[in-house]
Amino acid sequence: MAKIYVGNLPFSATEADVRALFSQHGTVESVTLPTDRETGRPRGFGFVEMSQADASRAIQHLNGHDMGGRPLRVNEAQDKPRTGGPRQGGGYRGGSGGSGGGGGRW
Repeated sequence: MAKIYVGNLPFSATEADVRALFSQHGTVESVTLPTDRETGRPRGFGFVEMSQADASRAIQHLNGHDMGGRPLRVNEAQDKPRTGGPRQGGGYRGGSGGSGGGGGRW
């Protein structure tokens, strides 16, 4: 199974639209279109899972394909690099805790 990254999607694209496009090149196992946590709006990219042979064919034919006036960026998805600890990008903002020790001189 291969995971394909699909970038520069029009914000109006649905999972059904992406599935229909990719199914022209083989069997689509799954389609995921992430949305913004805060607004619920599409983020303009997604992932498609297909067999390795079908994925190669889809990448070759659909990279640069016009969808809704936008040229798609289609390539094999790369694993997200693991960086930092559990608070990396988690939204928690620690403060000085009222101690007043905010970087002044001693």
